[in-house]
Amino acid sequence: MNHNLTTLHPYPFAKMATLLADSTPAYNYSEIKLGIGEPKHEPPAFVLDVLRENLDKISQYPTTNGLFELRQTIAHWLEKRFFLNHLDPHTQVLPVMGTREAIFSLVQAVIDHPQTELSEDETNQLAAHNQPSAQPLQKADEAPTIVMPNPFYQIYEGAAILAQATPYFMPCSIDNDFKGDYRAVPRDVWTRTQLLFVCSPNNPTGSVMTMDDWEHLLRLSDQYGFIIASDECYSELYFDRAPIGLLQACAALGRHNFKNCVVFHSLSKRSNLPGLRSGFVAGDANILQPYLQYRTYQGCAMPIPHQLASIAAWEDEKHVAHNRALYQEKFALWMSELGALLDLRMPEAGFYFWVKVPEQFNGDDEIFVKALYEQANIHALAGRYLSREVNGKNPGQGYVRIALVASVEESREAISRIRKLLGA
Repeated sequence: MNHNLTTLHPYPFAKMATLLADSTPAYNYSEIKLGIGEPKHEPPAFVLDVLRENLDKISQYPTTNGLFELRQTIAHWLEKRFFLNHLDPHTQVLPVMGTREAIFSLVQAVIDHPQTELSEDETNQLAAHNQPSAQPLQKADEAPTIVMPNPFYQIYEGAAILAQATPYFMPCSIDNDFKGDYRAVPRDVWTRTQLLFVCSPNNPTGSVMTMDDWEHLLRLSDQYGFIIASDECYSELYFDRAPIGLLQACAALGRHNFKNCVVFHSLSKRSNLPGLRSGFVAGDANILQPYLQYRTYQGCAMPIPHQLASIAAWEDEKHVAHNRALYQEKFALWMSELGALLDLRMPEAGFYFWVKVPEQFNGDDEIFVKALYEQANIHALAGRYLSREVNGKNPGQGYVRIALVASVEESREAISRIRKLLGA
């Protein structure tokens, strides 16, 4: 077995299951799930109709690069949403089976391991620690680096580990408005960096990249040659202004070939279709074409009925606007009813509250989520499980992620229970 599998961290929800294993929920209450970011709003009926009407096409093998009609629809959507002059559906768009698998597989495709000869002593040390001889002869401090936010979507780290790259965790704390301080990354880290993950809007903090932020990253990419991979799956869940995407920043700067830039988008959050497993990667053709070759061997192609349903979803904006309005209503409700009791900070976009734990729970995120479960039968996610400790500090510790995915009615009930828990 791949020995790197043993170095993967348990997934956050596995950690939560362990934490709550000996706890008893408040059975006098119905269960309310605010821990997992799974949309609970109704999926668009017209998309489901298209899916049903095309079930007979399940008898056909789909191609890895998908239907041209889907790629063209996605290209048009990107051009309109992000003010792009032109996006080539033949070379700059690739449908994927949800962005989770795409993020993971992109890392495996782009990370390159230049071989470094080890000294005899270093080779003997590897042998003494039972390192398989088939592993690349490479010093740890020379391994490819992937820079990622901290806290972060856990696939970034898992993909890095299994690609034998070194994750570099960039803290996103209140000191920097919950955005990464790219200027604080040492030069020697950038020189080893092959890939930078950006999540904007950010999961879990809700922060959004500005044009200045993007411009700075693009200069760094030009200087050091790394790829920028922007996870933009929450881009359509905003309040007043639509977030600026990476391709939009490229176009504004005249970088119409999107050199070293790729973006990930999904229908899961935008259209309440998490089970459809439909998304896309778009950007630099010089990255996407070799990545397509990788995916041809990986064997991950979207079924044709899903592709046709996806076309219908990407072509419609009315259901997206309605979806946004529902989240806006819930955010307003939470702020109105709990803003004086909890340290609630309105996100710039997305559907999460990144909540600072009240002092009555000693500022401890594990204690708080256990209390929510045991006294209110509410599931939330301990912030430390979304982060890694670096230099003795875990930026997620003391925070809890609450996903506003439940209905308005359930949200009212959750608020009532939390007010009671807080003694209001």
